[in-house]
Amino acid sequence: MTVENQNIGGSAEREVLLTYEGLKKLEMELEYLRGERRREVAERMKQAKSHGDLSENSEYDEARLEHAQVEARIIEFENKLKNAHIITEDEVSTEEVSIGSWVKLLDVEFNQETEYRIVGSTEANPAENRISNESPVGSALIGHKEGETVDVQTPNGVLNFKILSISK
Repeated sequence: MTVENQNIGGSAEREVLLTYEGLKKLEMELEYLRGERRREVAERMKQAKSHGDLSENSEYDEARLEHAQVEARIIEFENKLKNAHIITEDEVSTEEVSIGSWVKLLDVEFNQETEYRIVGSTEANPAENRISNESPVGSALIGHKEGETVDVQTPNGVLNFKILSISK
């Protein structure tokens, strides 16, 4: 697996592995938070202030808390982008499982097929079959090839998967 070294900033923080799709999604969410979401919260604070005494104004307190949460998310997303390493589709191997790979698996015990995309932890979403390279299944699959059977140690015991195919 090769990772495009795009550490935008160079701090010593933990690198964030992102696919191109994950990068775009993160950038869109950051744009939303900086624009529309900030305006919504500012308007709520303005309306709450207009109700008078701020010392006993729960609406204002809630709006301030929401403002702090939005600003914290903005900082979090900016840091992720600053420490992002973008994995391009051209760099994803079909010879062995790597970040960015789609992997079709056979659960040996239950004779059931499933497919996952291996992504960095920021993009993981099991409901969309996007699992983290740091998860038990994701980390066990990394580096393995089509046709291999992989034992995955999980909190509920060992799972056995046969790799049926690897694609981009």
